[in-house]
Amino acid sequence: MSKIIGSELKNMPWEPRPADCVMPVWRFSGNPIIGRHALKRSNSVFNSAVVPFGDGFAGVFRCDSRSVSMDIFPGFSPDGVHWNIREEPVHFLGDDPEVTAREYRYDPRVCLIDGKYYLTWCNGYHGPTIGLGWTEDFETFHQLENAFLPYNRNGVLFPRKIGGMYMMLSRPSDTGHTPFGDIFVSQSPDLKFWGCHRHVMSTVKGDESAWQSTKIGAGPIPIETDEGWLMIYHGVINTCNGFVYRMGCALLDLEQPWKVLCRSKDYIMAPWESYECMGDVPNVVFPCAALADAVTGRIAIYYGCADTVTGLAFTTADTLMDYMKENSL
Repeated sequence: MSKIIGSELKNMPWEPRPADCVMPVWRFSGNPIIGRHALKRSNSVFNSAVVPFGDGFAGVFRCDSRSVSMDIFPGFSPDGVHWNIREEPVHFLGDDPEVTAREYRYDPRVCLIDGKYYLTWCNGYHGPTIGLGWTEDFETFHQLENAFLPYNRNGVLFPRKIGGMYMMLSRPSDTGHTPFGDIFVSQSPDLKFWGCHRHVMSTVKGDESAWQSTKIGAGPIPIETDEGWLMIYHGVINTCNGFVYRMGCALLDLEQPWKVLCRSKDYIMAPWESYECMGDVPNVVFPCAALADAVTGRIAIYYGCADTVTGLAFTTADTLMDYMKENSL
């Protein structure tokens, strides 16, 4: 059995696997958990990050307005399912207005490291790059220097230092809807200066695993297990009907996370339900957060559906490990 390295999370949302489920990841019966009109002016709420906080949960949510302005908003929940999202976006404090000036913000992740909740997001700075900030209470937020030059997306921190260094996954991109993209990892001694960039994994050309043939990107914060870092990611294929986003998983070496130990050949989840197939951007499941219970091995995945609403899905560490090993590239 695979063991999650971490804390017990008794109150995380959970539903058992349906008897007729043929996939390693199964959907919450009450999906979508956050509708597109959760805020007074929201057009869509999706691609959002969730973490345990206090006796419940907190998060940062991508909410596009009815003017289709992209920004990130704090929210709180007693159970991880029912959410109260603030009507005002995150306001970052910082010493340099060149850094805190806002162009756009979207697709956040949240990672607890040494008592602080660090945010990463796609930040507009003469093109998309990785914004970085922190909070201790989801009320006051502090912005740090952007991690990279444009153009970059899907910045995902590891939840602890590795070899004395902070580590961040990312996917170099371009100014538009990038038709390419591999996953890289970068290192930093102080969350300000990033280097020692290493290639993690590429897209898969041909039809061996065509669902991830166009681009890939890291999803939730990697989950530490006794076998390695469990990384859930999205993969994209370009079809005659446009991009289709699915989920996969990979196992990375604990001390050298640019080394891939195992990787799913088959996807673990795909846009099958109506709320995933129909929306502002159809045929998208996009994972951004995962809760994990070290005692039971349970995992709850928060994901964006068709760039419109937020869904919740479940699996276990053992289920993903077994599926990945049986269907490995």
